[in-house]
Parts: sequence; C-alpha cells; structure tokens
Amino acid sequence: MTADDSDDSATVDGDPASYDEWLDAIAAGEGFYFESPAGVGSLPPRRVCPETGSTDLTREPLPEIGTIETYSVVHVATPGFTDDTPYISAIADFGPVRITGVVRGVDPETVDGLVGDPVTVSVGTRSTTDDRVVVLSPTEL
Repeated sequence: MTADDSDDSATVDGDPASYDEWLDAIAAGEGFYFESPAGVGSLPPRRVCPETGSTDLTREPLPEIGTIETYSVVHVATPGFTDDTPYISAIADFGPVRITGVVRGVDPETVDGLVGDPVTVSVGTRSTTDDRVVVLSPTEL
C-alpha cells in the first residue's frame, strides 16, 4: 500500500504511518488523520487511540479547512527557529484533530486576533534549518 491508496488502513507499505509520511501527504494535498472505532481522531505517528487504547485505527481524509483556536507570536525562539522570528505559532481545529503549525500570510508584528479565522494546512520550510514545518494559511470561506 502507498500513502496515495484510499483504503481504511492506518499504515503505509504495511508499516504504521510516520510523521514524515503524514507531511508528504499534506504536501500532496492528501492530508489524513487516524480514527478509532470510538470516533476519536489522532495524527501520525500515533499507533493507538489516545482515549480507548484501540489499535484498530482507520485512515480518514483531513478536512480541508480548519479554525484557529489559539495562537502566540514568538519573538524569542529555540535554536531551530532563530532565523524565523518573529513568527506566529497556532493550534487549529480540523474537526476530529487539532494541528499545531506556523501561521504564514499574516504579519506577526501587526496581527490582531486570529482566533476563529479559517485556515488551510500545508508544508513549508524553516528559515533557520530548511527543515519541513506545518504551515497554517488564512483562507476565505
């Protein structure tokens, strides 16, 4: 099986999906999350339901639009983000899961209230390390 297959498995090529495979899927516009029989959503690399302990997870398509629940403007960062400052770190609700990412497309020096704003999720890179990072981008509904 590949990350592009659309069956009910929480695996990729027979192995549990990794965080990197999840980022690849997001970058390809095929984001997903895992859902337990109890309807609890979680993100890779989780292999068990955080509420029930079930390992019977199904792969479900990630909603296209999320909503920012909270955010923080970061001016002093860890070494992995030093050249990225200032930046906005946020948590967005995508239905069954919450995703933490860096908000791009909004000036962190003049941001005035993002809570409740709709966002999409994609993958970008950090200025400091060129590592991949989850990006939340404002969108119109």
